[in-house]
Amino acid sequence: MKWIFRIITHGAALVAGIALGIYILPILTAPDGPDPGSLQSAANEAQFSAAFSRDLKGSDFLHWGDGSISLSPERITHIGTLAPGPDYKLYLTPAFVEDEATFLALKSEAVRIGDVQMFNGLILDVPDGVDITRYNSVVIWCEAFGEFITAAQYQ
Repeated sequence: MKWIFRIITHGAALVAGIALGIYILPILTAPDGPDPGSLQSAANEAQFSAAFSRDLKGSDFLHWGDGSISLSPERITHIGTLAPGPDYKLYLTPAFVEDEATFLALKSEAVRIGDVQMFNGLILDVPDGVDITRYNSVVIWCEAFGEFITAAQYQ
């Protein structure tokens, strides 16, 4: 009977350790974010702006974002915070998205802008050939786990 108890407790500790590692590793390996002056300068060049909110249908205590998001034809700037996690991507979508199901339904029409590796502000270059006026929303998505993080409608 003791060995069953040990298997259960050691298994639970292993699962908890892996889960904690998945959550903490992106924080430990995240590059330094842009300095506040660079963020503000990039945001001032924006053609569009919007705000991320923690109150979206698909957000929860582990998957959220807040702050402002600014878009120009050359770059996208986020001033705020994101819940840390692995394999985040920033997408533009042709319609507002606020949960996993809605994003998955539109993902084939979305354009991936780039990887989100920082959780306290970021600046991403808009790839050549992407016209931000053809879309109306920004979505942060966890590719590895298929999780919605946050979104904002900018036009």
